[in-house]
Amino acid sequence: MPDHSDPRLAGLTAAAHAVQPRTVALRRRLHRNPELGLELPMTRTAVLDELADLPLKVHTGRSCSSVTAVLEGDKPGPTVLLRADMDALPLTERTGLAFTSEIDGVMHACGHDTHVAMLASAARLLADRRELLAGRVLLMFQPGEEGDHGARHMIEEGLLEPSGPAGTPDSAYALHISATMPTGTVQTRPGPIMASADVLRVTVRGRGGHASAPHDALDPVPSAAAMVGALQTMLTRRVTALEPAVLTVAQIRAGTTSNVIPDTAYLEATLRTLTEPTRTFLHEQVRQVCQHTAAAYGCTASVFLEPGYPITVNDAAASARVDELAATVLGPNRVSPMTSPILGSEDFSYVLNRVPGALAFLGGCPPHLDPDHAAPNHSNRVQFDEAAMVDGVAMYAALALDALR
Repeated sequence: MPDHSDPRLAGLTAAAHAVQPRTVALRRRLHRNPELGLELPMTRTAVLDELADLPLKVHTGRSCSSVTAVLEGDKPGPTVLLRADMDALPLTERTGLAFTSEIDGVMHACGHDTHVAMLASAARLLADRRELLAGRVLLMFQPGEEGDHGARHMIEEGLLEPSGPAGTPDSAYALHISATMPTGTVQTRPGPIMASADVLRVTVRGRGGHASAPHDALDPVPSAAAMVGALQTMLTRRVTALEPAVLTVAQIRAGTTSNVIPDTAYLEATLRTLTEPTRTFLHEQVRQVCQHTAAAYGCTASVFLEPGYPITVNDAAASARVDELAATVLGPNRVSPMTSPILGSEDFSYVLNRVPGALAFLGGCPPHLDPDHAAPNHSNRVQFDEAAMVDGVAMYAALALDALR
C-alpha cells in the first residue's frame, strides 16, 4: 500500500481518479487530431480550453505553438517546472482504437497526447491545493520534441530567464510514458538517462562514367561502402567498450540506373553518445575516417555533422526524489530499477542542462499485452493504457507539492 505519511500527498491518487474522465477526454481529443512539429494550432487550442477555468497566468509562444502557465502558491518560495511535450509523428495509425487519428499520415505514436492530458489534470489538482504551495508551478506545454528542438525554442523565448513567465526555475521534471513497461510503474536513474543524437551526412565525390568501364571513371560507391565498415571498426577500436556509443548508417544512396557509374554517393547516419568528451572525440574521428577512406579510393568526402539533442542528464538528488515520491504515492512495488540509460534522445535535455531536475518513465503497457512483446513507442500499432494516466497525474502533482513545501 502507498505510504502517505506526508499529509500533503494524501488523496492525490483519489483526486487523479476523480478527474480521470477529463484526462481521458483531453487525451482522446488530441489523439484524434495529432499535429507535427512546432506549429500545433489544434493542440494549443485544446490545451487552452482545458486550462481556461483554472487560476493560471497563461502565455503562448511567438516562434512556435507553445503554452506556458504559471500557478502561484499561497506562500512565496521557489519555482518548479513540469513539462509535457505535445507533437505527434508522421505515421499512419494501425491500432484500431475507436478514437484513432483522423489526420492522414499523422499519429500520436509516442504518447505525447497522454503527457499533455496528465499535466493539464495535474494543474487542476494543484490549483485545488494552492494553500499547500510555497512558490509557483511553471507548466511547460512544448511542441516540436520529435526532432524540432521545441524546448530550445521556448528557452530562446525566455522560458528559463529571471524575466520569464515564472522566473528561473529551481527544479524541473518531466514524465514520459512507455508502452513496454508494466502500467503504472515508474523508472528513472541519476546521471545520463538518454543520449545525444547527432546526424552525420557524407557526400562522396568521384567521377561518373559507363558501368562497363569503371577504370575510366572514379566510382564513389566502393568508397561509400567501405566507409560504412570503417566507421563501425572505428567505433569498436577507438572507444572503450565500457562507454556506450552508437553509430548507425541508416541511409546510403547513389546512382540512377544499372549501367551508369554516378558522380556521387551519399550516406546519412545517427551518432549517439552518453558523455560530452566521447561525443566530441567521435565528431573528430568520424570526419577523419570518412575523408581518409574516400582518399584511399581516390575520391573526396564532404562531411557534415548536425548537432542534435544534448545528452539528457538527471540530477542525482532529483531522480532519487522521483523514486521516493513514486514509492510514497503509488506504492513501493511501482518503483522499477533502471540500470542502464536509453540511447534514444530527448529535448528535455535542454532544460536539464540549465535546471537541476529529472526525466522519468511511466509504464503504460495495456494489461492485456505482454510488455516484452508489446508494440513500442514510435510504432504505428502502439497502444497505451489510459489507467496509467491516473498515476501520471498524481506523480506530476506530487513532484510540485514536494518541491514547494
